[in-house]
Amino acid sequence: MTSEVNVDRENGIAVVTLNRPDKMNALTTAGFILLSNTLRQLALDEDAAVVIVTGAGRAFCAGGDVSSMAADAEFTEPTLEGRAQALREAMDCARVLHDMPKPTIAMVRGAAAGAGLSIALSCDLRVASANARFVTAFKEVGYSGDFGGSYFLTKLVGPSKARELYFLSERLSADQALQLGIANVVVEDARLDAETKAIAARLAAGPRIAYRYMKRNLNAAETMSLAEIMDLEAWHHTRCGMTEDHLEGARAFVEKRKAQFKGR
Repeated sequence: MTSEVNVDRENGIAVVTLNRPDKMNALTTAGFILLSNTLRQLALDEDAAVVIVTGAGRAFCAGGDVSSMAADAEFTEPTLEGRAQALREAMDCARVLHDMPKPTIAMVRGAAAGAGLSIALSCDLRVASANARFVTAFKEVGYSGDFGGSYFLTKLVGPSKARELYFLSERLSADQALQLGIANVVVEDARLDAETKAIAARLAAGPRIAYRYMKRNLNAAETMSLAEIMDLEAWHHTRCGMTEDHLEGARAFVEKRKAQFKGR
């Protein structure tokens, strides 16, 4: 059986590919749990400096498998509690992408819908093909939304626009997503892989420890007060100042050369 999730590694970049192209990479519950487990492993993998999530074929991810929903076969657990726990395990992929101590990039080609949109939003950056389309889609199947999408979308576009996109389920083009800040970069489809990997390569060559604490600061800023964030920054900034990378960066700046970071 072909795996619903594949991983390729090269030069510090791990590419996670959702692999059901015939279903526009709509995953089963088991597939999402596999994705969660895969991402947890990559979060601990010191050789993976950057993680890219993408989809095989013409779509990023159409969300959950609607054919399973229509057959009432999405979950095997008979109880509410059992189904909720299975969904929590599946949804954890979005939390891991948001929290893992390294940059994450969604490389979006075609549709990012439902849970697929939520997964893209949970990444640090989104590089979109000009043919990308973004839609919440939950109301189309009578669902309220999962995988943290209501959290991520509200943070990105504000509460009013997030409500509009959830209630009306309007499809956004790549350019509209760029204007709203959902997409960070939009490129022609033929250049999507190369442009995304070029950004990933820049990140992989950067100061890994600094990125770890930079991401902690930015995540904390979503909920903490200014005083709390400034205290956290003081600790993290001081920690980064004790690294070899900081000293190398400072020396490279003074010597007017490109820094060679080692992740130490």
